[in-house]
Amino acid sequence: MPATNRRTKIIATLGPATESEEMLVKLIQGGVDVVRLNMAHAKHDWTRMIIRRIRAASKTAGREVAVMMDIKGPEIRTGDLEVPIELKPGEIFDFTVKPGAGRSGGEEIRSVDVNYRDLVNDIKVGDTVLVDSGLIRLEVLSKDDAHIRCRVLTPGSLTSRRHINLPGVKVNLPSFTAKDRADTLVGIAEGVDFIALSFVREASDVELLRLFLKENKSRARIVAKIEDQSAIDNLDDIIRATDVLMVARGDLGIEVPLRELPVIQRRAVRTCLAIGRPVIIATHMLESMISQPMPSRAEITDVANAVYEQADCVMLSGETTIGKYPLECVAILDSIARRIEEEQATDIPEPAVFIQERMKVFRAAVVLANEFPRSLILVFTRHGTNAAGIAAHRPPRAPILAVTDSVETLRHLRMVRSVEPYLLQEFGDPEATIERATASLLKQGRIAPGDKLVIVSDVQAKDRRIDSIQLRSVE
Repeated sequence: MPATNRRTKIIATLGPATESEEMLVKLIQGGVDVVRLNMAHAKHDWTRMIIRRIRAASKTAGREVAVMMDIKGPEIRTGDLEVPIELKPGEIFDFTVKPGAGRSGGEEIRSVDVNYRDLVNDIKVGDTVLVDSGLIRLEVLSKDDAHIRCRVLTPGSLTSRRHINLPGVKVNLPSFTAKDRADTLVGIAEGVDFIALSFVREASDVELLRLFLKENKSRARIVAKIEDQSAIDNLDDIIRATDVLMVARGDLGIEVPLRELPVIQRRAVRTCLAIGRPVIIATHMLESMISQPMPSRAEITDVANAVYEQADCVMLSGETTIGKYPLECVAILDSIARRIEEEQATDIPEPAVFIQERMKVFRAAVVLANEFPRSLILVFTRHGTNAAGIAAHRPPRAPILAVTDSVETLRHLRMVRSVEPYLLQEFGDPEATIERATASLLKQGRIAPGDKLVIVSDVQAKDRRIDSIQLRSVE
């Protein structure tokens, strides 16, 4: 049988280090499945250009990949500073929500503006304010209608437009901002495959974006990013509402106690597996490789744990946006994932049990495939539902060859563990379609004579089509 493909999917974030068409082709050939665009600072002209470039690079590489637009979401940031402010332990410092407001009591207190006016209403005395990924830590001492007075607990150098985190504070910013709407419209026009919604706090945030996509006739899938305590409190509902979950460990690791982070990651992955939702593990996977050619031993173990947990995707951020070794990062993720998946293939647990009738049919296909060492699951799917349903059962050895007549569906399936999507246009008579698909996969070298195919499709029975599982040998 041909060498197996990697089951765990790789997402790479685009940036200065990787945005040339030459580098994009190399990334796609190296095994990247999804290209992420971080819209925090992206301009619309660049976004349109780069999406078209990704599509062109996919054609050059001979491998269609998905595009994920990661919109900024609600965010609190400090204002611009002419020079950095060096904050010292114990210093009194103000956050100003009304630029130009006079200092209370006429005191000479250093300060910085904040872009969120209602912060004074959301925060209370005693709360902690974290700035610049938690590098600077302050405690709220008092507040009035214009200022929040704090004491510096952990010192640091404050520069312009630094992100503010407020652990445990419910912030009343809208989940889907005006900037997000404008960015998403560009993504819809260019046909992006996924929209990642930042700082999702409850299921209604996902539904708001879903309504917007529907109103604008987009079939893009939604990725809900969990990044604060509110999301953890509502995790199960968020997972049920979204198409894909992302465990965004950057802000999440600031918002919750560090010791809780691995517990939350494991719980999130297990809940996604139980519900049948793809899940992404993101942030700091190979952070040291931004500047170093090899990862740390801890990073290797971190990636391996995500694969052991059977997450669908692992994601690179700074490693491929500004890093010196983006291709090496992809190669290392690929290598680690393949080794762990090889280990997992020796253990055949019982597939998950789902309530839905169709999911039980898919379970039967996985149980059958487990009986034959040289088996592959061949599934025909128009919208990706059948392939994703089989993948939810996590077959340990048999890859899922998903044949679809839709390029859009093919790209959506790039996010799903174990699924290898193939395009076959157009579907027709079920038996003829199976024969055409088998001939195509033989020609591509993906299957070989002697392989067992567990085929999941539908067959015509009088006036209706019914689900079918067949076992065939490749000749």
